Amino acid sequence: MARKNMGDEDLIRDARGLSRGCSRAHYAQARSHRRTRRIVKVALACMLALVVAAAGLGAAYLGNINSRLRKNIDSSLLGTLSKREAGKPFYMLLLGVDRDEARAKGSEYGSSEGAYRSDSIMLVRIDPQKKKATLVSIPRDLRVDMGEYGTQKINAAYALGGPTLAVKTVQKLSGIKISHYAEVDMDGMEKVVDAVGGVTVNLGVAVKDPKYTKLDLPAGKVKLNGKKAALLCRARHAYDSYGAGDFYRAANQRAVIAAVAKKVLSSDVATMTKTVTAMADMVHTDMSATDIVSLASDMRGMDTNKDIMTGMAPTESSYVDGGWYEILRDSAWEKMMARVEKGKSPYSSSDEDPTSGISAASGSAKKSSAEDDASSSEEDASDVEPAYEGSVRVLNGSGISGLASQSASSLANAGFDAVAGNAAETTRETKVIYNGDDALAKAKGVIETLGLDVAPIANDGSYVNTQDVIVILGSDQG
Repeated sequence: MARKNMGDEDLIRDARGLSRGCSRAHYAQARSHRRTRRIVKVALACMLALVVAAAGLGAAYLGNINSRLRKNIDSSLLGTLSKREAGKPFYMLLLGVDRDEARAKGSEYGSSEGAYRSDSIMLVRIDPQKKKATLVSIPRDLRVDMGEYGTQKINAAYALGGPTLAVKTVQKLSGIKISHYAEVDMDGMEKVVDAVGGVTVNLGVAVKDPKYTKLDLPAGKVKLNGKKAALLCRARHAYDSYGAGDFYRAANQRAVIAAVAKKVLSSDVATMTKTVTAMADMVHTDMSATDIVSLASDMRGMDTNKDIMTGMAPTESSYVDGGWYEILRDSAWEKMMARVEKGKSPYSSSDEDPTSGISAASGSAKKSSAEDDASSSEEDASDVEPAYEGSVRVLNGSGISGLASQSASSLANAGFDAVAGNAAETTRETKVIYNGDDALAKAKGVIETLGLDVAPIANDGSYVNTQDVIVILGSDQG
C-alpha cells in the first residue's frame, strides 16, 4: 500500500494510533511465541538490489530516486545515527511497518492481531570489504526498558517515538552504534519479485495453506511470481503441524530475500532499473544516492549463496504483568553479538536453526555456521596468538605406522596434553579441528608445533571428542 504524504505530526499521531489499536488485542492474547522476522527482511533484498543497481544508473536517475528514498527521514533521526568509516563494517537498523487496515483484521491471511500493522525489527551488519551481510532479527514482543515510556515491548518504540526512538532502543539493547536506517512496507515484496522476473526457492516440505493464503506448493524447487512469493512470506499457518509457524515463515522470508538478491546481482541494467523503480516508493532510508553508488562499488561480486548470514535474538517466553513477553537470554545474546562482530554466523552450530530441512532455501544450499567458522578461521587466526597448552587427540589416518605417536610426543614436549590413536579410516588431507572459540589459539599452537600447512576448522558437531583440539593426520604427511 503506497504511503500518503503526511507531515511529521500526522506520522507520529498515526503511529501512536496503531500502537493503541495493536496493544489492546496483542496484550490480551494468550501465549503466542511469535518470532517476527517478517516485514523487515524485505528491506535487505531491497537494499541489496538498490546497492547493485545504483552502479549502473545515471546521475539523473539517482537524483530522482534520492528524494523518494529519503522521504520521512527527519533531522532527529540523522542526528541519532553514527557516522560510518569508509570501507569498514557498519550496522543498519531495518524496520518494517504494514499499515493495511484490511489485512490487519486477518481476513485474508489469518487472524494475528497487529501482525501486519506493527513494526518488525532487524539489526544488520554489512562488511563492504569482505562482501558479507549478517542479519539478526529482534522479536517484536521483546520486553525492554524504554526510559520515559517505561517497560514496553520493543515494537512500541516506533509507535511512540518513530525511527529515532527505534534506533536508540536497539542501540541500547545491542551496545552497537547504528549508522543507517531503512524502513519498508510489506506490499512492496510482490512488486520487487515481479520486477526481477520471479524467483526460485527450494522448499523442504510441501506448503499447503488452504484456509488463509490458499498456497499449495510442492516440495523441492519452485518458481514463484510476486504474488506467490509474498504469500509464502506470510504463510505461517502452513506450518502449524510443525509447531512454531513463525519460525518457518521467517526462514521462508529469508530464502525469498536471498533469491531476490541473487537474481538482481546477476541481472542486466534494465532489470536493475526496473527493480529500483519498484522499490523506491516503499523503502525509506537515510542513505543518499551518493552513499548508494559508493556502497555499490564495494559490494559488487557478493556471493549471496554463502555470505548472507541470519539469526534471531535468543529469548524465552514469559507471562509478566498480565501479558506474554519475550525475555532476552543475556548470556546467549552476548555470545551471539560477539560472533556477529567478528563477521561470523550468529549461530555457533547449524543445529541451533529449528527450521532446517523444513523451510525454504534460495535455490541452493545455504552456508552453515560451521562452514562460516571454517572459512573465517584463517582470518581469526591472524589475530590470535598461538597457545601451547590444552588437550589434543592425534588420530592416524595416514596409513603410516607410528605417525600419530610421533606427533603426540612432539606436542607433549611443547606443553600440550596429547594422546595418540587411529582414525576410523584412512584419509588424504590432514585436518586440525578445535572445539569452541576458546580453543582456536590452541589449534594454532598445534599447527605451528607440528609444522602443518592447514587452517584450523571449528567443530560443528561432526567430531565427537572431549579434547580441545583434534588432529587427523592424512597421507599428505607421508
